[in-house]
Amino acid sequence: MALAWTSTTSTYSLTSGSYLLLVLLLLGLNSGICHGLGSFGFDIHHRFSDPVKQILGFEGLPEKGSVEYYVAMTHQDSIIRGRHLAASNNQSPAPLTFANGNDTLLINSLGFLYYANVSVGTPSVSYLVALDTGSDLFWLPCDCNNSTCETSLQTSSGQVVNFNIYSPNASSTSNKVSCNSSIYCDPNQCPSAKSDCAYSAVYLSNMSTSGILVEDVLHLITDDVQSKVVDAPITLGCGKNETGIFLNGFAPNGLLGLDLGNISVPSTIARKGLGPNSFSMCFGSDGTGRINFGDNGTLEQKETSFTVQPSFPVYNISITQINVGVNVSKMEFTAIFDSGTSFTQLRDPVYTFISKTFNSQVTEK
Repeated sequence: MALAWTSTTSTYSLTSGSYLLLVLLLLGLNSGICHGLGSFGFDIHHRFSDPVKQILGFEGLPEKGSVEYYVAMTHQDSIIRGRHLAASNNQSPAPLTFANGNDTLLINSLGFLYYANVSVGTPSVSYLVALDTGSDLFWLPCDCNNSTCETSLQTSSGQVVNFNIYSPNASSTSNKVSCNSSIYCDPNQCPSAKSDCAYSAVYLSNMSTSGILVEDVLHLITDDVQSKVVDAPITLGCGKNETGIFLNGFAPNGLLGLDLGNISVPSTIARKGLGPNSFSMCFGSDGTGRINFGDNGTLEQKETSFTVQPSFPVYNISITQINVGVNVSKMEFTAIFDSGTSFTQLRDPVYTFISKTFNSQVTEK
C-alpha cells in the first residue's frame, strides 16, 4: 500500500522514473516450505477450523471476504494457537511467531491488502495491521479520534467493530523518541534536540500519516514447545493524523513496513540480534498466508537477486525479457515488489508491448 514514503522532507514515488509497481504474487506454498532456518513463523488456520466454528457455530460462519469473516479468523488465534512446528525441531535459535497468532489474511473489504494480528506495548494490546513491503515505517493510530483516524468500522451486517487505538501513556514500556536520537525526525518540527521526534509518511493516492516516533515492544514467542516470550524493542509511529483513504477502511488499524529501511521491523529484529535479516511471505489461494522473519529458505529454492539502492531501500528486481505467447521481447526494466498495492502497474513501452501482443493473439469465439 505504501506507494510513496516521506522521511523528513524527501518524497519517494514508486511510479517515478523507470520504476514499476508489481504485486508480490506467490503461489500457495505449504507452511513447511515457507518456514526456514532461524525464522519467525506465523501459522495459517483455515477459515472452517474448529476455533472459528466454536466462535460462531457451523451455521453462523460469515460470508468469505466480509469483515465479520476476518474478525472471526483473527479472534480465533487468541483462543487457540495451533502453531505449525514442522522444520523447527533443529533450529537454533528457535523460530518466533507473533504472540497473537501467526497467519496473514487478504481482506478485500479493507483495501485488498494482507493483514496480520500483532500485539504491542505493556499491557499488550492487539492491532490488525496491513503488511507493506513498499515502506519501512511501522505505525499505529495513536491518541486520535474518528476525525483524524479510523476508530471503528461498520460491517456489512451493521455490526460496529471498534479498533484498539495506541497510546504511549497507556503502555509502561513506551518511550518517546527525541529529536537528537533519530535520523527519521522532521527537522522542521524539531525546535530543540530534546523535542519529540515528529514524522510524516506520505503515500500515493493522497494518503498520509503523521505524528511522533516512540519506542515500545512487539510481542513475539518462540515457535516451539517452550513458547518463550520474546519482547522485541521497536521504533514505531504514533499516528495522530491520517488522511485520504486511511480514513475510509484502507489499513484502518495501522501499517507494518517491511522494506529494507533501518527502521523496518525485519531490519530491527536483525539489528537486535533476534534473527537473520530476512523474511518471506507466502500466500494461499484462499487469502490466508504466512509471514516468516529470519527465513533463509532452503538449498532447493531458486533465487532472484535484488537490485539494492541505498537511497531507495525497496525490493527492486531487474526484468530482462518478456514473453507473451510466442512473442519474446528483450525489453529491460526495473520492477518493485509491493505487497501494499492490489494491481500490477506497467509503464510504457512495456504496457503497450504486452497489451498489443496479447490482443493480437486473442481469437474471438
